[in-house]
Amino acid sequence: MLGLERKDTLLLIAVAFITLFAPIILNPFPAGSALAQFNAGYPDLMQRFVIFGIFAIGFNILFGLTGYLSFGHAAFLGIGSYSAVWMFKLLSMNVIPAILLSIVMAGLFALVIGFVSLRRSGIYFSILTLAFAQMSYNLAYSVLTPITNGETGLQLTLSDPRILDGDTGGGLPVTSLFGAEMRETTTLFIGPWSWDFSVGYYFCAVLMLLAFYLSVRIFRSPFGMMLRAVKSNQQRMNYTGLNTRPYTLAAFVISGMYAGLAGGLLAAMDPLAGADRMQWTASGEVVLMTILGGAGTLIGPVLGAGFIKYFENIFSKINDGILHQWFAFMPDGLENVMVALIHPFIGKGWHLTLGIMFMLVVIFLPGGLVEGAQRTGRMFRRRDRNADHVESDAARQRAAAE
Repeated sequence: MLGLERKDTLLLIAVAFITLFAPIILNPFPAGSALAQFNAGYPDLMQRFVIFGIFAIGFNILFGLTGYLSFGHAAFLGIGSYSAVWMFKLLSMNVIPAILLSIVMAGLFALVIGFVSLRRSGIYFSILTLAFAQMSYNLAYSVLTPITNGETGLQLTLSDPRILDGDTGGGLPVTSLFGAEMRETTTLFIGPWSWDFSVGYYFCAVLMLLAFYLSVRIFRSPFGMMLRAVKSNQQRMNYTGLNTRPYTLAAFVISGMYAGLAGGLLAAMDPLAGADRMQWTASGEVVLMTILGGAGTLIGPVLGAGFIKYFENIFSKINDGILHQWFAFMPDGLENVMVALIHPFIGKGWHLTLGIMFMLVVIFLPGGLVEGAQRTGRMFRRRDRNADHVESDAARQRAAAE
């Protein structure tokens, strides 16, 4: 199906099912209940899940296949955002031209940066990409203010020409897809449950599925095998006379275009681009996503992106008031002790919880969350086989006794 093997087809179907039904899956608790705090099925957060999933999928093509660790991929995320906002200002609020320009511009910048950075490997490559990203950040923040609007960020204004849209009625327009507004949302109520279905989310979700499908084809292609060979032993490949730089440069450019797509989608959801999207912390975040989920695996980066964004947006909102509600059934003294113990790990301290979990994953599950799922599956299969052996032995003993 679609040129994929059976295993990859089933994985794509599973990802598509989870993505398309995410508004229901991520809102399992009734509104107003004590556990509603953990619901994540609202449009803004779901859009971040899939957008950063695209970002991580693209980064995994470079890092997971070639082993080249880039600390500067946020530069392409920012370039994609700036390109999209400029398209909204000059041409139209339709998201399609903006997304296309974001991909093209990020690819061109990745070609230039990759051409220079890939002259070195290992830590030297990582430092070069970090240097380029920080230069891009500083250029956007202070030097190129006529293009980026500096620390304020690039945003829409009433005086923007938008030559294809014409008169907007005196107010700032909103991004749309051939007339359907990105922020348009339909809410379904069934009893105490409610689910939001957003145009913007499903637009991002479809693009993520296409990006995931393309990554599967790359992983299973001869090009992907060549990238794995680079990761395995690039020096030996060079000794055979094979020039690996065109392959690594192609992987770098493709990865940068994925980041540009993610940046364009961020701007499509909220037409604002700032230099903060180019900071080294944003580059480090996508590294964490990929390693946490499972570098070199197909589904790992998506899981890692969802995991980190969930912590960032859900755990960071838990405060002492919510903790007191949870432990209200306890005596006052014990309730205060429990709140005091948990307080450093929630709210503003969510980074501490995430850091501890990341350390545990790296130490005990070097393959990330995917390896954890694989170990769990093998454990259950082994238990089933042992149960079958016990039953067969018992059957043989009964037959021998008869």
